[in-house]
Amino acid sequence: MGEGEKFQLGTVGALSLSVVSSVSIVICNKTLMSSLRFIFATTLTSWHLFVTFCSLHVALKLRFFEHKPLEKKVVMGFGILNGISIGLLNLSLGFNSVGFYQMTKLAIIPCTILLEILFLGKKFSKRIQFSLLILLFGVGIATITDLQLNALGAFLSLLAILTTCVAQIMTNTIQKKFKTSSTQLLYQSCPYQAVTLLIFGPYLDKCLTNLNVFSFKYTTLVTTVIILSCLISIAVNFSTFLVIGKTSPVTYQVLGHLKTCLVLAFGYIIVHDPFTWRNILGIMVAMIGMIVYSYYCVLESQQKVVEVVGQVSQARDNETETLISVENTSAILNKRPPIWNKDKD
Repeated sequence: MGEGEKFQLGTVGALSLSVVSSVSIVICNKTLMSSLRFIFATTLTSWHLFVTFCSLHVALKLRFFEHKPLEKKVVMGFGILNGISIGLLNLSLGFNSVGFYQMTKLAIIPCTILLEILFLGKKFSKRIQFSLLILLFGVGIATITDLQLNALGAFLSLLAILTTCVAQIMTNTIQKKFKTSSTQLLYQSCPYQAVTLLIFGPYLDKCLTNLNVFSFKYTTLVTTVIILSCLISIAVNFSTFLVIGKTSPVTYQVLGHLKTCLVLAFGYIIVHDPFTWRNILGIMVAMIGMIVYSYYCVLESQQKVVEVVGQVSQARDNETETLISVENTSAILNKRPPIWNKDKD
């Protein structure tokens, strides 16, 4: 199996793991928050990150991966920024309507594209842009039900969009710049994310719910579901870094909207959530957008490979021509008649 095939297989595996684990944790957390009334989302996320770090530490001791030192300032800033972005997204949901929160999530893709164009010099073809437009339109139809705007909620949403975009772009650039794996980066950044949310999580949850997470009555069932949620979160956090590292922040966001569509579908099938023709139409349009996006991504990736191979082949041809020219010159010089030396006579 060639390197290209291994990379494609790894990418498919990462995408599959991300979808399965994310849909699983959404269903688990929905049970926890809707049925068992444990509504402390930010604190729960901090526990997820703490459990993820502990599991990765055990994996490191068992030598499943190697520790690679990174610049402490970079990792610390990256970890804290990730923690802040999670907190801001939860605040955005708390201070806005569900419809406006969905608009916030949809805005992450165009914002990410804009930042990558401005600061990283990346280019996105019109075909990719068109497919993303179809995707966002479909998800918008399926998820946006009401739009209630307020100044504080809009400001929190703007901060959430910016921090999330920057954090996801950093996830990709750090892995490529320092040639580190997703596991190594997650292991080193997890403590800073967890501590950030452990400090601010209970306070944010109290602002949003008017309840104290430490005074909640933890029954055996609640504790069991929390533990299950934390265990699933290991796969969620790992696959997030893996997908962004192997693909791009934009592809990860596209995958996130696929998860949203799947969650809507599973919610209707399993929990019997309300489902309308508008939801069905939106999901179908979004799926078309995803298929078109995936097709054009693969097509442009293959074109890039062909261009690289062509450039390498041309460079080799140039080297061969130069070598032949040098050899011909040497042969001509060797055939020149010897110079007569009078002294020898």
